[in-house]
Amino acid sequence: MPVTQLNNLPNTAKLNKNATPELGLVCITADKKVRFRTMTRTRYLQLSLSQRETALKEIYQHNLQRLHDALSFCEENKIRLYRMSSALFPLNDMEDEIGANILEAMSADLEKIGQKAQSLHIRMVLHPDQYVVLSSDSPEIVQNSIKILARHAQTLDLLGLPRSPWSLMNIHGGKSQRSEQLIKVISELPANIKNRLTLENDEYAYSADEILAVCQQANIPMVFDAHHHICHEKLDSYNHPSVDAMFDAARETWTQPDWQLVHISNGEQAFNDRKHSDLITAMPNIYHQAPWIEIEAKQKEVAISHLRSWWLMGQ
Repeated sequence: MPVTQLNNLPNTAKLNKNATPELGLVCITADKKVRFRTMTRTRYLQLSLSQRETALKEIYQHNLQRLHDALSFCEENKIRLYRMSSALFPLNDMEDEIGANILEAMSADLEKIGQKAQSLHIRMVLHPDQYVVLSSDSPEIVQNSIKILARHAQTLDLLGLPRSPWSLMNIHGGKSQRSEQLIKVISELPANIKNRLTLENDEYAYSADEILAVCQQANIPMVFDAHHHICHEKLDSYNHPSVDAMFDAARETWTQPDWQLVHISNGEQAFNDRKHSDLITAMPNIYHQAPWIEIEAKQKEVAISHLRSWWLMGQ
């Protein structure tokens, strides 16, 4: 699909106010039906140029088929939100540009995947890895972060996904107490990155209030994470008034409120444990109003099924 068409895709996200929240699958399945291959940078640099091309082409073709399988799995299990792996096409940002060139050559195949997602009404999103730190005080780290985001944006373009928060790239604030730097860098990003970018609160560097302020000033949506919030604020309930308040405030940052995406996880050993549990056994009441929820639990689709059995059935 030509890039000029990317902003003109039909809005498949409209939900009515009484719609059931869509629970999203994060990257892989617990039962190994959806798995992706990768390669380390160290191993890659040991190969000759021709060996690199052969290896990456094989990995990319394998992972593209698994991405197709992931969409089929979502269709079979009535899952309409899928977070792609940030390592879907490893090492495609290397200076030798071998990976980038392979992806360009595979553009027709990637476009078919995007068309499949659209035909199935499955929303595809991305969460770049922890190396993206737009608020860093190191210019080199900032430039590398932008480079990583540019490669992810190019992948989304090749998939034919819209340049909007419907196909978002979600990141954390990064280095603490650098809000002004973060806002400045975001304001200067190219459109195919900025128009998809969202920010999420975390347990350490940026509270929900702080990320909200950045999102308001940078004019990008906020992805509210209730578990990060209760950990940062040391709360003992997902139904603390501040959870409701932050959920509502985050929704105001979405130009399309029906596109609002939130995250949920539970503590593994205790309520405020930062490590993720296997299943989700506690949910904020306010999340019944969330149109889209990414389920960050170790048991993946099992956790989604479990939530459907007790939480959604109780609406």
